[in-house]
Amino acid sequence: MFVSRFGIRTLIAIVHDFVAVAVAWWLAYLFRFNFDIPAPTLSFLPTILPWAVLTQTSFFFGLGLYRGLWRYASFPDLKRIFVAVVAGTATVLLMFLILDVLDDIPGSVILLAPLLLLLIMGSSRLAYRAWKEHRLYSLESYEAKLVLVIGAGNTAVNLVKDLARSRDWHVVGMLDDDRRKLGSRLLGVRVLGKINELPHWVQQLNVGHVIIAIPSVAHRIHRHTLEMCAEIGVKVMTVPSYADLISGKATVSTIREIELDDLLGREPVVLDTDGLHSLLTGKVILVTGAGGSIGSELCRQLIAYDPERIVFLEQNEFALYCIQEELAPRFPKIKMSFVIGDIKDYARMTQIFTQFRPSVVFHAAAYKHVPLMEQENACQALLNNVLGTYVLAQIAISYGVRKFVLVSTDKAVNPVSVMGASKRLAEMVCQALQQSISKHASQNQDVQMPSTCFVMVRFGNVLGSTGSVIPKFREQIAKGGPITITHPDMTRYFMSIPEAAQLVLQAGWMGGTRGGGEIFVLDMGNPVKIIDLANDLIHLSGLGEDDIRIIYSGLRPGEKLHEELLATDENSLPTPHEKLRIAQAREVDERWLSDLILWLERVSVLSDKEVREQLTKWVPEYTNKESVHQGSAD
Repeated sequence: MFVSRFGIRTLIAIVHDFVAVAVAWWLAYLFRFNFDIPAPTLSFLPTILPWAVLTQTSFFFGLGLYRGLWRYASFPDLKRIFVAVVAGTATVLLMFLILDVLDDIPGSVILLAPLLLLLIMGSSRLAYRAWKEHRLYSLESYEAKLVLVIGAGNTAVNLVKDLARSRDWHVVGMLDDDRRKLGSRLLGVRVLGKINELPHWVQQLNVGHVIIAIPSVAHRIHRHTLEMCAEIGVKVMTVPSYADLISGKATVSTIREIELDDLLGREPVVLDTDGLHSLLTGKVILVTGAGGSIGSELCRQLIAYDPERIVFLEQNEFALYCIQEELAPRFPKIKMSFVIGDIKDYARMTQIFTQFRPSVVFHAAAYKHVPLMEQENACQALLNNVLGTYVLAQIAISYGVRKFVLVSTDKAVNPVSVMGASKRLAEMVCQALQQSISKHASQNQDVQMPSTCFVMVRFGNVLGSTGSVIPKFREQIAKGGPITITHPDMTRYFMSIPEAAQLVLQAGWMGGTRGGGEIFVLDMGNPVKIIDLANDLIHLSGLGEDDIRIIYSGLRPGEKLHEELLATDENSLPTPHEKLRIAQAREVDERWLSDLILWLERVSVLSDKEVREQLTKWVPEYTNKESVHQGSAD
């Protein structure tokens, strides 16, 4: 009965403290008499010990010493032990005074007994906690990483609390620019100074790691901290963003390395969630290129809107397998279909639309590697990116798809590559189909037919996407360099994969307000110099410019020095969303489209050179650099 009430661990703790009181008094007498207690005193001990044990332990119960677990013993527990010992000892002495035996107890024993009791009770609890955390018996092999924490707010305090339970980290101090916090102690960790003093404290405390514990920190602090740490050879990490902490995607202790996203300084995207719910919730959604960087991220974000089903369409078997393994087990309540198919295959696409009847299509499938598509694969770029879009779009119209969202690129603006020209042609195909729908609707006003709204979304490079420069740079750094850059002045627009996907969704909802066929241009911020990007990656790897050499290889076929978001003959119009504008692009008609399709059907017999030469007819703003170079040579 007694065991079931308290539990075996609590019972052991109670017995331990009973014995601890008796041992403390016994040791106090031993120390007082140099381990040779006189016989009269020895016979006197059994008279007083029961009173001391019972009285003292009653305070242990009253002050809640047995509500916690020893494995989590901490400073508040030691405080409770101290109060209980002091209060219990005072009561014991009062009782001995009432019993008229206080004069028989030496003063040194009265002083030593509570001190010894504090030592026994406190050290046993801390020793047990150390043992449970594998510290006591692994001190020789265990080397905690010394770390400084940037920030002294609630997030930093929670991080310090979490890291205190870890075998891998030992927080030696905190840095914060709030003068009111300087010199204070939070959970036993002192706020040493301001953030700019980081190099001084790293050197003085021999720190090897720095963690930024301010979820809402501006990118300039990330960059400044990274630069300071790179100069002194210290690795810098950060905690998840507020969005991830609030949503439950991560906890404070889920520290991670600083990524390029943290250094871009882009503000988070604010979505029209009500509008997106009306577009996506309860609907069947088809995503092409679902195993790619943008396609897979679109699928991850679509899940939050509780669609009836997501159809993952992908040509690459392994990419489709990877996204299935990632999402299907995590979201068993969301219906998912993983289908393999080529968007140029009319029969297969018809079969998929017949089976699933999607109401929204996000078309992210494309060949996008510029140099690879420029040589040996020019006609394949056109067939996949243009003819594939046409096949998919025609079927979408015939099956009454509500929204068809084409993921385009800034390389479609004044293109100098076959890939860029193919994406501009894909935009023009959708524009022509939208114009055809609008024309037929105006001619048949009495017949209410479901019509498809086409939306195109242009944006620049996304950080870390498949085949992009970031994975290539990381691989080169891992090999010890050198990093190859085409030109020291080359710039590109960059955004994170999640941000790009969010804005594609937002544009998908907003498309159709002007009759459909809009080309949305994403706010890409300021262009980033590739050389700066390379240096940032070197610093993020804990290295300096002296460790990794940078060499310049020259512009490759189809590459621009600077990308553009609008063509020279294009203007843009604002939208209700601050990060989206509408490009007023040159339009085409049905006749142009039918001629283009006839050309595409025989393009496979052309050489790459002929493809590039004939592209200027279909995309007047396209510049065939090869012919330009040849002309200048002549």
